[in-house]
Amino acid sequence: MERSEVAARASEDMAGPAPEPGAGVVAEGSTAAVQPPPDACLPAVSGLLDGLPKQRGSMSVPVPGLVPAAVPPAAPEPRFRIRPWRLLPTPTGTPFTFGYAAVLAVTSLVTEYADPALVHSLLQGSSTDVAHLVHTPVLVLLASALWIAGGIASPYVLGFLLVMTALERRVGGLRTAGVFLLGHVLATLATELPVGLAVLVGHLPDSSLHRLDYGISFGVAAGTGALAGLLSPWLRWPLLGLFGGMLVQDLLAFTDPMTEWGHLMALAIGVATWPVLRRWASTPGRPSAQALKRASA
Repeated sequence: MERSEVAARASEDMAGPAPEPGAGVVAEGSTAAVQPPPDACLPAVSGLLDGLPKQRGSMSVPVPGLVPAAVPPAAPEPRFRIRPWRLLPTPTGTPFTFGYAAVLAVTSLVTEYADPALVHSLLQGSSTDVAHLVHTPVLVLLASALWIAGGIASPYVLGFLLVMTALERRVGGLRTAGVFLLGHVLATLATELPVGLAVLVGHLPDSSLHRLDYGISFGVAAGTGALAGLLSPWLRWPLLGLFGGMLVQDLLAFTDPMTEWGHLMALAIGVATWPVLRRWASTPGRPSAQALKRASA
């Protein structure tokens, strides 16, 4: 009898406590509350790798009834804008051309309204003839570029404004001044030295050593040739053709052959600066190398 009671108690301990009445039984018509698993509140991690932090990006949770704001389309940039005021020099945009033009305006007023004897003396003292080049070469090479041959009505005045402004906007003021001075000096020496040699051998009279030679035309011709190398082909070749044709026509007229040869030499000097100018223009803040590559095609 005692053994049967002990066995019954052992079976009850192994089975555990008896459920309370009504537990586990769902009443008819009622909904059972199902407990979610403990990891149900965590985001999906099936596509993540173990041991690599910061794999989750920003997760956007949709809000019911909230419509996302529409992003307005970006306005297309204009491919080409006409800005005629950039064709002329300005004190801030092109200080070299603007300041030089102001000096030329003053000297033009002097030649127009000053006493003729004074004007002749000033021009004679600034002339890059052989006599002055022998004694004061630096002074006359600089002073001769302060006067306009033919006055303010010369076509080289308009050429100076347009060409030097466009060149300075592309390579800067100091480099534009260098191109102008290079063409002015080299073309002057190339035309005056043969005159000196011709006088030395007796082919020209001694009066040729004192001929008036001044103006900005050599510098403008060099600037035109240099600027053409920075333009697109459909602008470059018409510019060279028109300007070069005008110079050849003046040379054939044979009114001043030494000066006209100097213009052609200055144009060639400007063309010879293309590799250097294109390298300068590709520096930061200037046209991109790709644009210059298209221009050189």
